Amino acid sequence: MVRVGEHLTGTALIQARGLDKSYHRGSEEIHVLRGLNLDIEAGDFVAFMGPSGSGKTTLLNLLGGLDKPSAGTVTVGGKALTSMSRRELAAWRARHVGFVFQLYNLLPVLTAFQNVELPLLLTSLSRASRRQRVETALRIVGLQDRMHHYPRQLSGGQEQRVAIARAIVTGPAVLLCDEPTGDLDRSSADSVLDLLSLLVTEHRTTVLMVTHDPRAAERAGALLHLEKGVLAEAVERPSEQETSA
Repeated sequence: MVRVGEHLTGTALIQARGLDKSYHRGSEEIHVLRGLNLDIEAGDFVAFMGPSGSGKTTLLNLLGGLDKPSAGTVTVGGKALTSMSRRELAAWRARHVGFVFQLYNLLPVLTAFQNVELPLLLTSLSRASRRQRVETALRIVGLQDRMHHYPRQLSGGQEQRVAIARAIVTGPAVLLCDEPTGDLDRSSADSVLDLLSLLVTEHRTTVLMVTHDPRAAERAGALLHLEKGVLAEAVERPSEQETSA
């Protein structure tokens, strides 16, 4: 369950308290986020919407440890991200967070298998263990038969699924998706959204997704609106189990 407001308690997987983010442009201070309070439970699928410049991607970056707030705290799995050094944050992200972007960021000279394996090369896993994990990730996204293909030999939807496989190969607790369907046709977008839903329901991955697409947002379990750095109340949707009951 997603909760926003001023008086949050409990032990949610992700907790943001008093979150502010501002930048300086010359002598001008630009406030991107203002006093944001948010709880996200493990296994939630949350969509963030709002106009350009409302702070959606900034919030995603703060929750994923890619950036630090100007004020306030972010805690994920009991770890206070705001008290970590940059080096500690990098190590934490490698273990716990996967990232999916609008542009797939695949290396064109590497096969799908090699692209997915990249995050594992920074670990102490054996070659056999790495291969097992890569094959499992590609099987989850339905591309085990394309593992030796290069990005140029794949469709846009297939490239994004390879990117998702790369994001989940380390077994992250949280998957951060910034406009994951923004560069895809409707059919490919629906396929990617089906996959994200599968990760939530069958693998209990927590998925946070920034999107401008209302149809993509409809697939999430909760929808949050950002407007001028302020977070609106969460709109919860019934689960598939509840709707079929």
